[in-house]
Amino acid sequence: MIDTINSCNNCDNSVYIETSTGKWEVVIGLEVHAQVISNSKLFSNASTSFGASPNTNVSFVDAALPGVLPVINSFCVDQAIKTGLGLNGHVNLVSRFDRKNYFYADLPQGYQISQYKYPIISGGYIDIDKEDGSTRRINLERIHIEQDAGKSIHDQSPNKSFIDLNRSGVALMEIVTKPDMRSAEETSVFLQKLRSILRYLGTCDGNMEEGSMRADVNVSIHRPGTEYGTRAEVKNVNSFKFITAAINFEIQRQIALLESSGTVDQETRLFDTGTGETRTMRSKEDAQDYRYFPEPDLPPLVLSEERIEAIRKTIPELPDAKTARLQREFDLPHYDATLISADRETADFYERGLKAVNSPSKDFAKMLANWMLGELFSCLNKSGKHITESNVSAENLAELVNLIKINVISGKIAKEVLELMWESGNKAIEIVEERGMKQITSTEEIEKIAKVVLAENESKVSEYKSGKDKLFGFFVGQTMKRTEGKANPQILNEVLKKLLSEA
Repeated sequence: MIDTINSCNNCDNSVYIETSTGKWEVVIGLEVHAQVISNSKLFSNASTSFGASPNTNVSFVDAALPGVLPVINSFCVDQAIKTGLGLNGHVNLVSRFDRKNYFYADLPQGYQISQYKYPIISGGYIDIDKEDGSTRRINLERIHIEQDAGKSIHDQSPNKSFIDLNRSGVALMEIVTKPDMRSAEETSVFLQKLRSILRYLGTCDGNMEEGSMRADVNVSIHRPGTEYGTRAEVKNVNSFKFITAAINFEIQRQIALLESSGTVDQETRLFDTGTGETRTMRSKEDAQDYRYFPEPDLPPLVLSEERIEAIRKTIPELPDAKTARLQREFDLPHYDATLISADRETADFYERGLKAVNSPSKDFAKMLANWMLGELFSCLNKSGKHITESNVSAENLAELVNLIKINVISGKIAKEVLELMWESGNKAIEIVEERGMKQITSTEEIEKIAKVVLAENESKVSEYKSGKDKLFGFFVGQTMKRTEGKANPQILNEVLKKLLSEA
């Protein structure tokens, strides 16, 4: 049983797990399979559409009929190049396809066309944010492109399995990290950042529920200062929640084994989402077990510098750069800027809101961020909608925030207006004018109402004058009630302070 988890202050980025027998260190590496956004498959013209009837998106190549030959999809190659550049990798001018030999029912050829010694991308890295505000660099080993296998279906019959080849031949990018992660939480943060970048690039939609992004997680433990332990691989985990649970279970399982004088086998395991445990699937193969050899039906993939540079020019502003710019230009807090930048659609929504106002000030930008991340996200969460489905457009939210900024309405009234905007789809100014919700900014009018409130509460005015300062809030509330919440709060406060000082 794990007793405590302590951060190590003497060695970089280490997290020690302390049990009754001493300290352990966790080492985690990932193999992330990201499905390439493409209309057709890697080596055929069959559709990649999700949700089609079984075995309808299958060409002769995907079904591995005798005599058919693969033809490389140039767009998928461009997508891999774009991904490599976006992840700070080196694009190799020459790469090569290999046959990875293994036999399984949903692999018609009996081998997978992949890349082994000569991948299209070498190296790369992603910087992730740590809780203390510092950053942590997770390095990549490589990115290679390969074809996906089909899908075995085991829950349609008590005694039969079925094969759907719709996914067979779909282009995958396998993104392999260095063993640089040290905890389940760190791994989850890395994967969320990777997903965000891929979605910005438009090379993978990151839809884990549909299997277009899934991870094989390699976990090992060792005593600090000793060699890395034997790793176990947890195969095809497809949610951040399950990845975190699978890693934490593996850590406990491996520590229990080693502390009872057992050994950790090099094996592939499956995560059971029902029990929260991993179980043995098969012994883990080494590279030689796959009998890699060059794919005889495909020539080496040769790229030009011109092609790479042309793709580089299409790369959009990525999350880290956007976060830094929003902080620099608008003084947004790092946390808010990071939340906005993490999702491309959220960032686009925010920037459309900024553009709806001529020369937005830093104050307006901060107010817009607060209202989007707070009130609007609350509406989205309650209705189960993504920001792309928002009932309130970016432009209409910006108009609402601007009405607050120029003192047409108060923040309190604005919340009511937003609810009405969400229900009706109408613009803020239309609702404000139709319902007479404009803020009272006349000092004379507010003073007239405030005098009535003070006159009706002479005893409380006396108590306030005797030192009960908290009664000031009572006077504010009563005056606001008289104005139906329309009095400008700043002017109201100033008026009440003046009147109470003269009382």
